[in-house]
Amino acid sequence: MEAKFCRDSRVIRTSRVFPNDVNNHNTLFGGRLMDHLDQVASTSAGRHSRSECVTASTDSVDFLHPIRTTDSVHFESYVTWTGTSSMEVFVKIIAENLKSGDRKVAATALLTFVALDENKRPARVPQIIPETLEEKKLHETAPDRAKMRKERKQKSKELAEFLTTNYPWDENFI
Repeated sequence: MEAKFCRDSRVIRTSRVFPNDVNNHNTLFGGRLMDHLDQVASTSAGRHSRSECVTASTDSVDFLHPIRTTDSVHFESYVTWTGTSSMEVFVKIIAENLKSGDRKVAATALLTFVALDENKRPARVPQIIPETLEEKKLHETAPDRAKMRKERKQKSKELAEFLTTNYPWDENFI
């Protein structure tokens, strides 16, 4: 399987921020932002693997600056690192003030996707070749994030074993 460049999986989407997209602080709803970023990230994963993909985790979404109705919001995603069947996808969210043209990174996100074959089993994915300084930095630091991701998943599994599935109104809820 031949390696691919980060740019081969790059997806770009730009949208206006309208009044129905904002919360009571007049800033973009976090959930609306997350919907957009999951769509571009999953497209990047599919573009890289050329297979069906599922979201394995949303590792982080860091909100850095508010996005307002005076802004457009620009999503840029690409695969930064791969395992055997998993792909780490980085999403950079840029707010652009439509009057002044000022642009700033408003949020960043990292998601993990798994490629699936026709039997819905994990499928091998091509390795990734970073080119730009940004891509190289994300690629170089990815193994540490993968290690933390694995540790966090194990802790989540341990917690899930402890959690109850009882209904709150059942007498055995407590």
